Amino acid sequence: MKVPFYDIKAQYDELQQPIDAAVHEVISSGTYTISGGKHCLQLEEAVAKFHQTKHAISLNSGTDALRILMDSAGIGPGDEVITTAFTFVASVETIMQTGAAPVFADIELDTLQIDPRSIEAAITPRTKAIMPVHLFGQMADVDAISAIAKRHNLIVIEDTAQAIGSRHNGVPAGNFGIGAGLSFYVTKNLGAAGDAGMILTNDDAIAESCRSIRVHGMGRERYYYDHLGYTSRMDEVQAAFLHVKLSALEKWNNRRAQLAAIYEEVLADSNLKLLKTLPGNNHTYHQYAVLCERRDELQAELRKAEVDSMIYYPVPIHKHLPYKGCKIGPTGLARSEEAANTVLCLPVHPHLQEDQVQFAAEQAKNFSLNLVAR
Repeated sequence: MKVPFYDIKAQYDELQQPIDAAVHEVISSGTYTISGGKHCLQLEEAVAKFHQTKHAISLNSGTDALRILMDSAGIGPGDEVITTAFTFVASVETIMQTGAAPVFADIELDTLQIDPRSIEAAITPRTKAIMPVHLFGQMADVDAISAIAKRHNLIVIEDTAQAIGSRHNGVPAGNFGIGAGLSFYVTKNLGAAGDAGMILTNDDAIAESCRSIRVHGMGRERYYYDHLGYTSRMDEVQAAFLHVKLSALEKWNNRRAQLAAIYEEVLADSNLKLLKTLPGNNHTYHQYAVLCERRDELQAELRKAEVDSMIYYPVPIHKHLPYKGCKIGPTGLARSEEAANTVLCLPVHPHLQEDQVQFAAEQAKNFSLNLVAR
């Protein structure tokens, strides 16, 4: 039975009529890219309401969301930002692009989230910010991280690229620091027809600065510049596309949770290590990850059975050439390195059928049990 890792077209097929109508409206209007465009404003209002934040600022990517947030917070040369090495590179490259220095804290293997104890151990007089990454669809330990930030007077910037709709004790991501960066890359739970992103914040000054920086640093008056900026605005086609898909996001996230429950049930008595959901968190299952010491063999066996899988992330950031000189906190990164060698993500997109997930889970379970029997 073929079990695909993604089915991006199925999302379009489900919403084809309203998507086509919205996109056609933009194309026929001739207004494709404009600051404060109708569809961008509609999307910003809808996402701000969904995440219960005061501001949402539409952008061209989740990467620029992080970079612009740091610029607006005054992070730059001489500063240190503590984050994780077990993440997509954007979390780290944006820190370096500001001129600040990333400092890597380790993760907790039972959740793959950044470890608050490792964060606190890495704080120095140069530390200005903490950037937790809400990995794979659940939030990091925001209570502990917020307490650390308060004790040490540090900024928190949430990397929420993979966690749209994720909440802690009912409070959505984006409400636990000065702001958060969302990604709408095509494979995300809410994916654009290309690249797109968004900043969430409750801080009026940060919001005003971010809106300026995304359009060349332009202020309220056209062709007058208040900041060094970028070309980072979202176009109207992407906004219209995303606004339609947002209407289905809660249903799709719930479907991911239903499929994840099948994995949990089937794999409960396997020899694979399953991840935990932190108390108070919901999980939107951007990915469903398991840990297996013979991960590459498991992936090969799944491939034979036509079950797709993906490795996120095969090499932690500190081992890549541009980042080898980055500072590692005093607790080291042993758990991050173990995760890179053992994590495998199984298909969990919302257009899978239950029997497909059941089959994928049974194939993974049988492989793990056969390893012990050998």
